[in-house]
Amino acid sequence: MKTLAILSRKGGSGKSTFAVHLAVAAEKAGHTAALIDLDPQASAVKWSRRREGDSPVVISAHSTLLAQVLETAEAGGVSFCVLDTSPHSESAALDAARVSDLAVIPSRPAIFDLEAVGDTIQIANMAKVPIRVVLNGVKPSGSVVLKARKALEMYDVPCAPCTLGDRVAFSYSVVDGVTAQEYEPTGKASREVGALYKYLSRELEGV
Repeated sequence: MKTLAILSRKGGSGKSTFAVHLAVAAEKAGHTAALIDLDPQASAVKWSRRREGDSPVVISAHSTLLAQVLETAEAGGVSFCVLDTSPHSESAALDAARVSDLAVIPSRPAIFDLEAVGDTIQIANMAKVPIRVVLNGVKPSGSVVLKARKALEMYDVPCAPCTLGDRVAFSYSVVDGVTAQEYEPTGKASREVGALYKYLSRELEGV
C-alpha cells in the first residue's frame, strides 16, 4: 500500500480539496483508495457524507491510532491511502509524515503561503520522509508560477512540474460530494488533477 500525506501548517492551502481529488484519481486509476481525515474540522468526512456511493472510503481518525488504522486498511485491500492532516497540530502532522511514503505540501503562490512552506518542510524532515511541493490555486499567469518556483528554491525540495489552477470546478464539485474529474471530466481542472496524480504516482514508485 502506498501512503501519501498532505501536509500544510498554513490554513487555506486547499489541503482537503487536494486530498479528496487525489483519492478519487487513485480510484479511477484502478486502486482501492482510502482517505484518512486527521483534521478536527473533518472536511473530507463531510464531503464523503454528501457523496453518492461508498468509495473512496473516508475514515476519521486520531493520529495516535494511525498505524493501526493503516494496518486495518491494508488488510482490507486498500492499495492507495491519502492522509488529510490538520494545519494546527504539529504532532498530528508529524505522526502522518512518519507513516507515509511521500509528503506533499500544497501551497498557493502568494508570499505568505510560500514563506509558511518552510515550517511544513521542517516536520517532514523530522519524519525523514521525501517531500514534494505542489503549487495550488494558481491564477492563469505564467509569471506568477515562475516567481513562486524561484521563491521555493530556498528550501531545496522538488516542486512538482504540474500545478492546480484557481478553477471554479474544484470548489463547485466538492459541494456536491464529487470532484472535478466527475463534475467536469473533460475540463481543465480534471486534466490538471490527472497530470498531478500521474506525477505523484511516478514519484511514489521511486521512494
